[in-house]
Amino acid sequence: MKGKEGIVRPFSLSAEVSCRSYSLPLQRAITDFGADVVFHKIPGKLLEHYGISVPVSSSRVITLRHAEKIFASQELKTDIPEREGVDVLIEEVDGCQIPIVKMAERIEGEKIDLRTTRQVDWKEARLCFARAKDTVTPVFGATLGKPVDAGDQMLHCAIRAGLGSNTQVHGVGDGAPWIADQMNMVFGLQGSYLIDFYHLCEYLAAAGNTCAPDAKESWFERQKEFMKANGSPEVLENLKEHLEPESVPDEKAPARVCHRYISNREGQFDYRSALEADLPVGSGEIESAHRYVIQDRLKKPGAWWKPHNAEALLALRVLRANNDWNLYWENTERQAA
Repeated sequence: MKGKEGIVRPFSLSAEVSCRSYSLPLQRAITDFGADVVFHKIPGKLLEHYGISVPVSSSRVITLRHAEKIFASQELKTDIPEREGVDVLIEEVDGCQIPIVKMAERIEGEKIDLRTTRQVDWKEARLCFARAKDTVTPVFGATLGKPVDAGDQMLHCAIRAGLGSNTQVHGVGDGAPWIADQMNMVFGLQGSYLIDFYHLCEYLAAAGNTCAPDAKESWFERQKEFMKANGSPEVLENLKEHLEPESVPDEKAPARVCHRYISNREGQFDYRSALEADLPVGSGEIESAHRYVIQDRLKKPGAWWKPHNAEALLALRVLRANNDWNLYWENTERQAA
């Protein structure tokens, strides 16, 4: 699969098939497998299902180049359409860590084994979705970029899900400050943001060890009921009676940590309104989506990604999650015709 210049050429968008090239239907099958399984498993699957033998290297190149094309062609909608839109949108946001590997760039004429420059790290993948309250089909967005990039994805998802001038956006997430900041910046008065109730309960449960060591369960249940009724002032008072001295480190001061967590997030615990409106108070839906949209492919045991490859595979996974797979190949075939 080498041209006259000795360059590997297994990938072409041309509708014609030349010697040692790959047809678009075959590229589609390869990319389909590559979106779900590690690259070295693709040849076995192609052989089993289609009777076609393809090298691992070609499988990897074809999958990544289509993923890169998908990433490069993303057009985010950030202008709210002039329409009424749906009444209520649910938007959930969360981040998870992706294993990243970095190596030095090769300098022409320099002889160096790039493997010796290998550095491994973790990078946050920010995933969001939006859906109308009365639907179960979400629109996903994801990025390895900064919080502002996640904000653009949030707005894009909301627009695709039906955001309009009259739409109220109900946001849910953990206590990460960037999520609340982006919800406020992107949706303003049209949006509200709620701390995931389970995350809050983790802090309350830990504080119970200090506040009521002999009756932790009953104390914990009372604080939960207070919070569901928008009684955060009562909870803060209950915690205040048992605050550990400042000299005690945070890891041994659960009451103080819980008090700080609640007091620093004013306006983000309106569980009563959410429950009355039959809206979610937990972010389990987005945390589950992390597994089937991102982690099932990008967090395989032993796998480490170059940043641009991780971003491309992330775009490919989101494309499939949004049911845009067929549209992508229809456009690709049109361009090749």
